[in-house]
Amino acid sequence: MLAFSLCFVSFSLLFEMGNSYAGQLKTTRFEEVLHNSIEASLRSNNLVPRPIFSQLYLEAEQQLSSLEGSRADNEEEEEEEEEEGSESSSPPLSYQMKPPPEGCCTTDGFCQAGKDLRLVSISNEHIEVPSGFLLVGAKSPNLPDHLLVCAVDKRFLPDDNGRNALLGFSGNCVGCGKKGFCYFTEFSNHINLKLTTQPKKQKHLKYYLVRNAQGTLTKGSVICWKGAEFRGRQSSSSTCSSTLFQLPESSGLSGSTSSEPPPAANPSAPAGTQQTAAAIDHIPPTAVFGSAVYNGKESPKQQLVKNNLSALTRPSVLGTLTNSGPPKKRHKGWSPESPSSTETWNMQLNPQVPNRIKNDGGSLSSLPHSALVGPASSPMVGSGEPVSVPDNLLKICKAKPVIFKGHGNFPYLCGNISDVIVSPLLHTCYRNSQSLSRAYEQYGASTIQPISEEMQLLLTVYYLVQLASDQVPLIEDLEQIFMRSWRESHLSEIRQYQQAIPQTFPQVPSQIAAVTSAQLPWLAGLAASSCNDSVHIIECSYSLAEGLSEMFKLLIEGKLIKTNYVVIICANRNRAIDSCIVITGKYQARVLSESMLTPSDYQKEVNYQLVTGKVETLGSFFSTLCPEGDIDLLLEKFYQENQGHISSSLSASVNKPTALHETGAAACTSYEIERHQIRPFQLAVAQKLLSHICSIADSSTQNLDLGSFEKIDFLICVPPSEVTYQQTLFHLWHSGILLELGLEKEHLTKQRVEQYVMKLDAEAQIKFKVFLQNSMQNPHTLFVLIHDHAHWDLMSAMHSLYPQTELSTGLVDRLLNCREVKEAPNIVTLHVTSFPYALQTQHTHISPYNEIHWPSSYSNGVDLYHENKKYFGLSEFIESTLSGHSIPLLRYDSSFEAMVMALGKRFPRLHSAVIRTFVLIQHYSAAMMAVCGLSQMKNYTSVETLEITQNLINSSRQCPSGHGLMVVLRIPCTPLAAVAYERLYNVRERLALEDNFEIILGNPNSGITIGKHFVEQLKVWQKIEDVDWRPQTYLELEGLPCILIFSGMDPQGESLPRSLRYCDLRLINSSSLVRTTLEQELGLAAYFVSSEIHTEKPVVNDVLESDPEKLSSTDNEDEEIATEGSTSEKRSPMKRERSCSHDSASSSLSSKASVTAFCSESSPPLIAAGDTAKSPHQVLSNSAEETTNNYEKQKQKVDKGAQTTISKHLPLVTEQLDTKQNIKSAQISITSSSSSPFSSSSSSSAPAHNSFILQTSQCSMTKASKQPPIVFLPKLVYDIITSTDSSGLPKSSSLLPYHSVMWASSFRPLMSKMMTCTEQSLYYRQWTVPKPIHMDYNNRNEGRMDTFHPRRLLLSGPPQVCNKNKIGKTGAYLQFLSILSRMLIRLTEVDVYDEEEININIKEESDQYYHQPGDMWPDLETFKKMPFDYTIHDPKYEDASLICSKLQTINSEDRSMSRRQEDMYTRRQTTRMRLSKYAAYNTYHHCEQCHQYMGFNPRYQLYESTLHAFAFSYSMLGEEIQLHFIIPKSKEHHFVFSQPGRQLESMRLPLVTDKSEDYIKSPTFTPTTGRHEHGLFNLYHAMDGASHLHVLVVKEYEMAIYKKYWPNHIMLVLPSIFNSAGVGAAHFLIKELSYHNLELERNRQEELGIKPQDIWPFIVISDDSCVMWNAVEVDCSGDRKSDYMWTERNVSLKQILQHIEATPNVTHYALIGMRKWSSKTNSAEIKEPFSCCHVHDFIMLNVDLTQNVQYNQNRFTCDDVDFNLRVHSAGLLISRFNHFSVMKKQIAVGGQRSFHVKSKVSDTPVSISPAQYICAPDSKHTFLAAPAQLLLEKYLQYHSHRFFPLSVKNYSHPVLSVDCYLNLGPQIAVCYMSSRPHSLNISSSGLTFSGLLLYLCDSFVVASFLKKFHFLKGATLCVICQDRNSLRQTVVRLELEDEWQFRLRDEFQTANAKEDRPLFFLTGRHI
Repeated sequence: MLAFSLCFVSFSLLFEMGNSYAGQLKTTRFEEVLHNSIEASLRSNNLVPRPIFSQLYLEAEQQLSSLEGSRADNEEEEEEEEEEGSESSSPPLSYQMKPPPEGCCTTDGFCQAGKDLRLVSISNEHIEVPSGFLLVGAKSPNLPDHLLVCAVDKRFLPDDNGRNALLGFSGNCVGCGKKGFCYFTEFSNHINLKLTTQPKKQKHLKYYLVRNAQGTLTKGSVICWKGAEFRGRQSSSSTCSSTLFQLPESSGLSGSTSSEPPPAANPSAPAGTQQTAAAIDHIPPTAVFGSAVYNGKESPKQQLVKNNLSALTRPSVLGTLTNSGPPKKRHKGWSPESPSSTETWNMQLNPQVPNRIKNDGGSLSSLPHSALVGPASSPMVGSGEPVSVPDNLLKICKAKPVIFKGHGNFPYLCGNISDVIVSPLLHTCYRNSQSLSRAYEQYGASTIQPISEEMQLLLTVYYLVQLASDQVPLIEDLEQIFMRSWRESHLSEIRQYQQAIPQTFPQVPSQIAAVTSAQLPWLAGLAASSCNDSVHIIECSYSLAEGLSEMFKLLIEGKLIKTNYVVIICANRNRAIDSCIVITGKYQARVLSESMLTPSDYQKEVNYQLVTGKVETLGSFFSTLCPEGDIDLLLEKFYQENQGHISSSLSASVNKPTALHETGAAACTSYEIERHQIRPFQLAVAQKLLSHICSIADSSTQNLDLGSFEKIDFLICVPPSEVTYQQTLFHLWHSGILLELGLEKEHLTKQRVEQYVMKLDAEAQIKFKVFLQNSMQNPHTLFVLIHDHAHWDLMSAMHSLYPQTELSTGLVDRLLNCREVKEAPNIVTLHVTSFPYALQTQHTHISPYNEIHWPSSYSNGVDLYHENKKYFGLSEFIESTLSGHSIPLLRYDSSFEAMVMALGKRFPRLHSAVIRTFVLIQHYSAAMMAVCGLSQMKNYTSVETLEITQNLINSSRQCPSGHGLMVVLRIPCTPLAAVAYERLYNVRERLALEDNFEIILGNPNSGITIGKHFVEQLKVWQKIEDVDWRPQTYLELEGLPCILIFSGMDPQGESLPRSLRYCDLRLINSSSLVRTTLEQELGLAAYFVSSEIHTEKPVVNDVLESDPEKLSSTDNEDEEIATEGSTSEKRSPMKRERSCSHDSASSSLSSKASVTAFCSESSPPLIAAGDTAKSPHQVLSNSAEETTNNYEKQKQKVDKGAQTTISKHLPLVTEQLDTKQNIKSAQISITSSSSSPFSSSSSSSAPAHNSFILQTSQCSMTKASKQPPIVFLPKLVYDIITSTDSSGLPKSSSLLPYHSVMWASSFRPLMSKMMTCTEQSLYYRQWTVPKPIHMDYNNRNEGRMDTFHPRRLLLSGPPQVCNKNKIGKTGAYLQFLSILSRMLIRLTEVDVYDEEEININIKEESDQYYHQPGDMWPDLETFKKMPFDYTIHDPKYEDASLICSKLQTINSEDRSMSRRQEDMYTRRQTTRMRLSKYAAYNTYHHCEQCHQYMGFNPRYQLYESTLHAFAFSYSMLGEEIQLHFIIPKSKEHHFVFSQPGRQLESMRLPLVTDKSEDYIKSPTFTPTTGRHEHGLFNLYHAMDGASHLHVLVVKEYEMAIYKKYWPNHIMLVLPSIFNSAGVGAAHFLIKELSYHNLELERNRQEELGIKPQDIWPFIVISDDSCVMWNAVEVDCSGDRKSDYMWTERNVSLKQILQHIEATPNVTHYALIGMRKWSSKTNSAEIKEPFSCCHVHDFIMLNVDLTQNVQYNQNRFTCDDVDFNLRVHSAGLLISRFNHFSVMKKQIAVGGQRSFHVKSKVSDTPVSISPAQYICAPDSKHTFLAAPAQLLLEKYLQYHSHRFFPLSVKNYSHPVLSVDCYLNLGPQIAVCYMSSRPHSLNISSSGLTFSGLLLYLCDSFVVASFLKKFHFLKGATLCVICQDRNSLRQTVVRLELEDEWQFRLRDEFQTANAKEDRPLFFLTGRHI
């Protein structure tokens, strides 16, 4: 205890000594070394201290740097230990602060002087900061949510790199101003931090403080202590605290020397194994022990048990980071666990060996947090003594060992280094796995430590142990294991952190148990002991060099023959572990070494081996296989012996169908040439694309102005594959899109079509330059740049993995990402791909909102698109491999794989691609020979290859027309493909099969070449008469029996025909696998099959709980795949067994049957197991009706003959099948009455008459098109595809998505099996980053949204085999172009009303014309003589009552006949008009010219508008009217404001005498409701840019929405009492406001010396649907005055208004209007250029003259007619300019349609007829929720005949309407009379009325006025008043009872509740 006390005192002294150097930079090493020596002596168990002067003078500078780096890192650890006390394994160091001076303030957040230091309190105060000081924020443990403001000398703070901070402290208190604190301890006391641990500036000074734009002090960046570049990695690179289970101190055991496991629930299992088992599937149960240990932390129960145990920690692990900064003030000693100081000294002589330092602070239980900080640049460099690689290593071992660097240092290799491969991949994986992702920082980086190095290595060993001998380790698997281990080990901490409750005192953390470096070799050896020496562990005591040397020695001695993996561990106690893993398994080493080759190196290697003749040894080896000699000799011998026989028999069989076809005896009808048609799928995708384009255009970013484009042009970019290029041309030609878009004329030529498709090759730049020039020259054309197969070339133009000779590499980046394309506002780029993953990275150009995914065909079991085809994609192929399905569509060939593996060991220097290709060529050659009768060759091929070959050869013989199957043989390497083609072509010739099937070499750089015979066949099938025709696409090969050797490193978008039956992918490069590569290879087999015919027991029966296709781009975001089948049979994907019929060892019945399909040479060839030989595979491929019963019938027919024949020919094979056949694997039970098991499967293969028996006439091609192809894969790929990860997804989905991207972090979550395409995209966008070679690498701007290109879209859809009708993405985007073009045309067109004027026949015919046709303005005196035309001619009032002006003799039939009965219910007549450049627009129009007009000028922010109240009194309303103006800042110059308070005073008005070309004098008011989006308020183009004042008049409840859509428009907001009012109220207030403003302006300008009459008195009142204006130009140059020509053209509104405003004596006119446009306008209507009649829709109103004439504020309909009549009766002039017309757009929303009459009682929408709008007073009628005036007007319009029965169709006796015009319906005429004195009325003499209408009579209507009129006997009267009292008073006042008879039952009211103030009616009859 004395020693311990001394140690603690001395250590405390060291702290004080460190602080004593505050403010001074230590310049001598002596003091530092002295401190080190004192501390080491105090800590060390050794009595001899380390010599001070030896240490001082003998240590090299580099060692000094290493030591300082170690100290720096260890100090950082200790800092974190104290920060993270609650998570550490022991209590924090106790610290007692000095008691505060008496009487001072001790409140948290205040200094001892009582001044507030909290940032939130003093952020706005001025704080004086001395020069050289910075404001920083300090964290107080008692105020976690606050920062305390401090002023600190910046010399004592670190720089940006976390370095160069002076030791000590110098600071000031910003509260009380006290200065000169030289100790942080003293300062922390002053600011009341109240610490329980030693004060440290690194712990508590957290943030710099900065002032923002408003001058407020805010939290800035984090103060980066101890190395910024490693700070972020500190949590990532630090190892988990790794201690043994702590033992009681009295036990005497040392944790560092004990090599035995501590006591646990299961003594046989070590600590840390549980998490390993949790992280890896398939761990042997013996490796798991009872209690759970989570990455060194025990479960909660264990923690309670172990809390009383003290800690014995292992040494910390430190890196080799050097530190160039000043020495730190606190120094660490050496671990007491060092054997001796001499050993420690020797270790330090090697600067590469990290230093271990004990990090406890003087107490027994130390804080176990430690950090591994490695060099910033990656892979470890070699160090220590070199290791010599033995000579002839490759020759002896038959493989190049692959050495993966692991942890720590790696030695130099010398000698025969060409025979080994060293990779940093595993080292990178380890390093990345220690990077805590940002996604997990929410749990607190200080709480959760990364996985330890020891645990990483142990997990790796367990992973290798569970790998099978034919499996290869995947980095993705290892990363996921680390991820799961880390998450599970910290699950409890994460939960505790999330549910943490703040406590006053931190609770004592529980103890931790983890794997230590001492335990590691033993645990690894224990794990490897159960794997039959597959994994060998080598433990080193000093360095990896000795382990590597031992490994090489064992290899040379042949002692590692059974070993696939050697794990070398150097776990010295005193430093970090070193490790590496050597792959010694021949298969694994070959695969891994080949996977490291780039595509370029891969091709070079293969080419080199072919050119140099290294493959000749392989050929000679094949020659020795055949006992009868070389295969070529056999072929030649066979050819010579059987030339005549075979050629005759085969040619007969081949030519026979053709002869039959020509004679018409038999012909195959299955060959369909489908017409081009658009599928529902394609239309849905096209509409999605269009929707996204519209969204871009509608967004506020103004990135696409669709309204400015007149047409569409496009360019399709395709990969440099000739077949893909021709395929796209074919689709484009047959789509008709070029004609539809108007880009080409009727007679298309191929040369013209080629202008729209660009092959991305060397010549692409020329064509692309033309495209760019066209886009710049045609700004009003929208160019769509379509990048098809967009994942193909994503290389950056600056980098390339491919040979420089390939000019196309990086071409996409150079062209599509060029500045011209990015900046062109009229280019939209559409990327189209089946594999979008590489375009979905953190740096992508494409916004996630601009992605379009292919829709799913089913949702909840409902067929969405009614397709008759079902898509078979990756998930369906995987599904077919599960047990429960009849035929696996994915298979592998085990015999082929076994032969390849054997040859790989025999020829280690040959690339596996060469070996695989030569073996497969051999198999195909032998299979063709075997089918042709060389039965001995069946032993030299595989069952799978034999099945393919014989089905191919037999296929054309089953069809009368010779249709056959296609076999795709995928050989990525072009030179190998050429070798295969040459060999197979030669074999085919020797076997005389050249007319039976074709062999085609599919090279991406060249076209298709096939024989003349087959060309003629294709021309016959496709009915082509062109002599020079040749197939140019694979689709045109439909029905041709052929082997297509498909070459090229990657498919480039080529589509395959429906006759594809086998897709042989056994040669794809399986060593370098990424998701895109894998899926695009399998995409070749993707297929549409007819959904009507259920083939092969389709894989829809028992779908996975979540379809794996969710991850292959065929889903829709909001749709799920429905599962079918019995629920009782549903099983978890993990539990489902795979069918065991996928390889030749246990292959399906058809494969076994095919082995038997050989004849002896003595008999003609018997082809038995093709499509004619109905094996279970083929039986099941037929229609679903072929059940076991059919099978039995067929079997019985041929049993007798077939049994003996087959037994006779193949006795050995039938015996073989007795043991191997597995009928159950084919999921069909076949009962056989025969003793031979083969009889049931060969029922249709009996020979007869030396020819082939065609059991069915069904064409092979037809069957192939009804079922997906069968795919053969390499075993390695098959395992990856068919295995699933823990989420139930195929393992392929967790692979790296693309070569040129990388994972952002190893700590990424697993993909979910329920992920939609959108979620999958977001996953890749978060977790992948492009490599420098990727074209998106430089597209980064710190994650901001502006990295997305606004006009770039991505369409992803499944890979699929296109038919000739273009099922697929090509058809979808061509359809998109079509509907986009139609939409653009539609955008430039509007539906305008096109109706003839009504009541023309009533118009007074007169020969007198008051003006000449060419007169520009009316003559005032002449105009005064013109009579007023009372008749309404506007066609919108066709249903309105006729206004009689004199005694008219109108035929009662005229009026009714002019109307059609259904007019009331049909749409009004419209016509479509193209918008001119002078049109008015709605909110959807965005163009550059009107940005400022619409408020998008950056000078004016959208919110910069002000609300102004404007009040005036109006006596008629009896109260003051208060209106509100919303005035944008940009429009304030139109108004006058008072200077002191900026109160709105008036709206500026010009003078009558003002003249300006660029100014419109009349303010325009547009009342509107419900049309915030569709109202035509953008008058910028209509006004031709002229300055004008435009005011929108809106209701109060719509103010916000109108302001949102029209931020730069002035708004006049009506009072809330008018929220339910009609258009009359708006017109009324506009007019009254305008007159009041006129008076204000007159008063204001009168003070300026301007006469009142000189102020401009006109305003414009415009409807919100006026879209264009026209002017008639009259040519009067004829000989006679009456002769004239006229034309009508569109003009600007500016021109029209300025013309009208320039009218002579214009102020004498009260109303000026214009015609409504009609295409049927005739010369008579415009011969008189001016009319005195009604004006509507667009009027200029003189508010001065009409001062005493008001609009009726109550009106909803016909208020303009009513106002016109009032104006005329007042003796004012109304002029209509007939040479001007306005077009009105049909708008389907808003306006009067916004008023709906509904019941006030029920919310349910019930149709209420107008007859119910009125009721008897005091009745129980249902009240309606509608204004009383609206009910009145609607009722009178439809049911006025009930009030005026005598008036119906009685036009000569109209209804007298006093002072108002109400629409009584079209069958009743009215006569308007004004009661005002001196008013103009028609003469009523001789006129007898059939009724009298008195509406809200005022005092001007008196009894004497009414007695002047005469009424028919029985005429009816209708009096309408506001209430019943007024009704009675009116009857009395007007003495109506003298001439009219009233009854009580004739009183009515509108159907309103009392509170809604109904209107009351009284009717009576004339006496």
